[in-house]
Amino acid sequence: MADADTCHLCTQIINSHFGPLTAKVTSTLLTRGRLSLPQLVRFTGLKPRTVRASILVLIQHNILWHAHTEDDGEMLEFNTLECLLRLRFGRYVWQAENLFGNTGAEIVQLILDHGKLRPPDIISRLSIYDHKSSVMYSQSLYKLVSESYLKPSTILSHHSPRDKRIKYEAEEKAKISGFPTAKELRQAKETAEARLKREEEEAEKVGLKRKPKEQIGNRPSKKNKVVEDMVDDAVYFRVNFDKFNTHIRNKLIEMAVEERFNHSAALVTRATLKATESKQKSVSDIRSDPTSTAAIAIHIPDDDDLSSGLATTSKKPSNASLVKDYLGLLSCADNPTPAGKAASYVSLSDNKVHVEFDIISKRLRRRVLEAVAKERHGDNGVRIVRLLLDVGKMDEKHIAKVAMMASKDVRPLLSALASDFLISTQEVPKSADRNPTRMFYLWHVDLARAYSTLLGSLYKTLFNIGARKHAEQEESNVKAVLAKRERTDVAQDENLLSRMEREVLTEWERRREMLNVLEMRVEEAVFILRDLDTGGSTDEI
Repeated sequence: MADADTCHLCTQIINSHFGPLTAKVTSTLLTRGRLSLPQLVRFTGLKPRTVRASILVLIQHNILWHAHTEDDGEMLEFNTLECLLRLRFGRYVWQAENLFGNTGAEIVQLILDHGKLRPPDIISRLSIYDHKSSVMYSQSLYKLVSESYLKPSTILSHHSPRDKRIKYEAEEKAKISGFPTAKELRQAKETAEARLKREEEEAEKVGLKRKPKEQIGNRPSKKNKVVEDMVDDAVYFRVNFDKFNTHIRNKLIEMAVEERFNHSAALVTRATLKATESKQKSVSDIRSDPTSTAAIAIHIPDDDDLSSGLATTSKKPSNASLVKDYLGLLSCADNPTPAGKAASYVSLSDNKVHVEFDIISKRLRRRVLEAVAKERHGDNGVRIVRLLLDVGKMDEKHIAKVAMMASKDVRPLLSALASDFLISTQEVPKSADRNPTRMFYLWHVDLARAYSTLLGSLYKTLFNIGARKHAEQEESNVKAVLAKRERTDVAQDENLLSRMEREVLTEWERRREMLNVLEMRVEEAVFILRDLDTGGSTDEI
């Protein structure tokens, strides 16, 4: 089950997208966990027909899992991550427009509105007013499917992966003879996870099918036949959020490089990411596929001057030599130490370049943690957090000594940081009775706990932003003006509104824009903490 903040946010999202009845079903599933249909009807107090209709809507939009167990029968479970990703739908449509034009954006928006659709339904809905445009939509649909921006909706995607993961882990543990060690348990868990991922990848290889096409000629034969792919009309397609998330990650990396170095280094980073963009399938990748310096130089526009970001002795250095210099800078080639590797963005080996996604993600997440510590506890707070992250477990006296702070200042600051779960304590008993008076208390940063707490706080902030937007819209004067603007005559000519009504509308739009910008910034922090966690699991949000 989700925590209170996540439950409130998901219920708010479902309420805004599907209405209060579906939101009530969602709230019941989030607070009570996995339920059957009769239990859901009893706990919600709604009519069975209404509950069934809500369940169908949620399943159609991939927000509800169902599982069949021998003891309880058919059970329903809420997919929290799929619901939270609905906050990025506008950004996904914007990305599709930048990549594939208006036709691609319309296809993505239509599928997001309906959850999943077959290709004939997509083409018929979009070309209903212009039948000649069906060819353009077909081409854009093929590009979206072939480049993995759309993926097939399979039976596995509607079943909770947690059940199979538990089953596969039990099978792997049964193969272990004797008492299992921690290493064997970890290997069993990794094997089960790899097996589940392999099954999902195999199930999603049904989006395209082969069609033979004979080339134009006098006498067609086997030699002049070529095989092309076409979209399978019998498959339901849904949006592949992982593929769109790679673009958000790449943009964050580019911004981080520009902040750390300069604009020219960011251009080289963008070209490096662009060279391997087609092979980036998910944000869980540890590093990118290898690419060459020549391939990177191809993706740099000719009108960009890379020499402005470096102090060089030659008057007109070539782009290839400048790219090599920038890659050496990004890989921290002048600092071949663990600290240099932790601060790098790319790695160089055998004339191949890899973008180190895992290292960059850890650094971005740590930066969010330090920003929160500085905002809540000032410079001294972030100094202690950085010290514990770099050194490890330390006692209070040692912290005060290394941080060059008075003990009377360190003690309340440690308590404040611990109350926000930014740091934790480790008890080391002096004797076997574990008497609290005879123990060493070592302070350290539990990153998993700290990130989880920050994520819950960000979910609460997103819920508050949504509640504030709703309250702003429900004000009596604003509500009256918005209702008047919906009239057909006013929609065609807004001059029919009075001066006071236009001022009210302008002020409301200004406040809504500010709240939307704040929501995007908070959602960006959520993306860094949750989606860039390459080593974590997204089942427990």
